[in-house]
Amino acid sequence: MLAVGGGMLMPRDTIPLHVSYAMELSGVREPRLCVINTATGDDPAGYVRFYDRLAGAGARVRHLALFPMPNVTDPEDLLLSQDIIFVGGGSVANMLAVWRVHGIDEILRKAWQAGIILAGSSAGGICWFEGGTTDSFGTTLRPFTDGLAMLPGSFCPHYNSEGERRPLYRRLVADGTLPGGLACDDGAAAHFTDDDLAELVADRPGAQAFRVLPDGTGSAAEAPLPTRFLGA
Repeated sequence: MLAVGGGMLMPRDTIPLHVSYAMELSGVREPRLCVINTATGDDPAGYVRFYDRLAGAGARVRHLALFPMPNVTDPEDLLLSQDIIFVGGGSVANMLAVWRVHGIDEILRKAWQAGIILAGSSAGGICWFEGGTTDSFGTTLRPFTDGLAMLPGSFCPHYNSEGERRPLYRRLVADGTLPGGLACDDGAAAHFTDDDLAELVADRPGAQAFRVLPDGTGSAAEAPLPTRFLGA
């Protein structure tokens, strides 16, 4: 799995570095890659941007849309035939509610168990964990505690770019609302092999990731983790 802290750099005519990294991890020369943008209500512009960025990249790109109805007859057949599944950002709460209605949550669990790479940014990073911080419920950030829990702990995206993320996440971990976990700046990402943290990577110099845990005194301790710049 690859959980990105949001704010992925997508310069024109360039493949995002996190997507390139996922393609490398697949070990397939022309990987089959499906993008899911349920978190933005399957905004067609988002799919067009993704297809545009990956044109000529060597990936065989598909997408799964669920609004207003699934765009394929058998979502399970589509998803389980992929090498990489990439989930975009938006409302993690709305996304998981829709996934559960359609059984996509269980299909993604099967995909993970089958060795398909699951990746995503912001909401697409939070969803794999037990919970995180979200603006799904309004402009004020709140805890989200109903993640898929494929990965243990919690995940906080946008750690350096949204002023309330860091203090809120630390408070929620300190008081037990969220279990301890990982926080990623925009552009930083956590790579897991099975449920073990393998590496932290970033699409820009200086982007960091942190381990945030209760410190036993009613507060939370934050420790920076070594993060490798993918462009080096």
